[in-house]
Parts: sequence; C-alpha cells; structure tokens
Amino acid sequence: MIQAFVIAMTLWYLTSAAAWAGSAMTGHVTPLDAAPFEADPDVPCLSSALETGDLQTGPSTLILKAPPGCVVPWHSHTAEEQLIVVRGSALAEMTGHPLTRLGPGGFAVMGSHMAHQFTCKGNAPCVMFVTFDGAYDIKWGKGSP
Repeated sequence: MIQAFVIAMTLWYLTSAAAWAGSAMTGHVTPLDAAPFEADPDVPCLSSALETGDLQTGPSTLILKAPPGCVVPWHSHTAEEQLIVVRGSALAEMTGHPLTRLGPGGFAVMGSHMAHQFTCKGNAPCVMFVTFDGAYDIKWGKGSP
C-alpha cells in the first residue's frame, strides 16, 4: 500500500513539474530498465538518466542510481533541487538541517545555493528522482557560494 502511494505521488509530482515547466511535451514513457543511464563525470559511483527537460536551460528531471556506500560530496546549485527517493536509503545532509535518513518516498528540497550531500546507505542501491527548477550547474564544497 505504501509503495503504491509512493509511486502515485512520484508520478503526480513528475507530471506536475512538467506542466509547471511549460513543457511542450506530448507524452513520454520510460521503463526504469530502459532509462539511458550514464556515468557521472564527477562522482564515479553515480549514474544518471535525463527524463525530461534540458540541463543547459532548465527545468529538468533526472533519475539517479547509486550503489551502497556511494557519496555525492558537498555541493550546491544555482537552481532549486528537489529529490524523491524511490529505492534504497539515502542519508541527506544540508546546511542548517539535521542529518536525515530518507527511505522510499523520502523527500528533500534544497534552495538555491544551499550546500548539501547524499550518501547511499544500507545494502540496496539507491534510486532517486531529482528535479531542478532552472539550468543545472554545480559548485563543489560546503562553503558559501
């Protein structure tokens, strides 16, 4: 029951984000197994697949996959980032917030320039949906932007 709710909320969120983005999409369906994952150039343990949008101009939605133990180190973005965990358990750290473990259905939003990092914990790989409300950029480190 909870898993069905999580999937329904994820689908609602993603379709709402596409509408909010003013996208001219006529429709798009990608089974997870068919998503075109690519290795991240900065974080070797992370892979991602662009689902919608354009990273250069934004907004955009990505699926991220990370094996247990993968750490996406401290960084920030100009755009606001929203994250939903679909599978696995991620430890979320954000400036000014307590360390929080997010399981399936867990949600985090990082405002513009808010430093954050994620670690995939437990025995299962992590799968997460991430959206950006503008063009994608990244600044590594925990310091002020």
